[in-house]
Amino acid sequence: MTQQLTPQRTRFYRDKVNGKFMGVCAGIADYTGVDALWVRLGFLILGFSMGWPFLIYFALGLLADKKPPHLYSDRAEQKFWQGVRQSPSRTAREVRAQFRDIDRRLAEVEQFYVTGNPRLSAEIEKLR
Repeated sequence: MTQQLTPQRTRFYRDKVNGKFMGVCAGIADYTGVDALWVRLGFLILGFSMGWPFLIYFALGLLADKKPPHLYSDRAEQKFWQGVRQSPSRTAREVRAQFRDIDRRLAEVEQFYVTGNPRLSAEIEKLR
């Protein structure tokens, strides 16, 4: 799976498929990774106590693009991009940690094969 940091994956969309009215709350839920029920409840509480959130809701409903149908290939990719939007620096640290783990495991595999094969060990040392 090739993941590219494109504006398409990191921007806000209305989620008409999972939405109830215009898809704004479902879009906010998808963007943040918070359950849509909590976003809807929070919106209703703010909306009825202040009034202006209804104006913002309709503005977003009219101005925001609909979510592309195949934005994510699976649930894991959706969670990854939600993490990128929530905290890009934390996601970068997690990716670096995964690469360090892969590098460590490859070094262990190399060590296993080199110690059991002196000819291979000599060839690797020649390349260094």
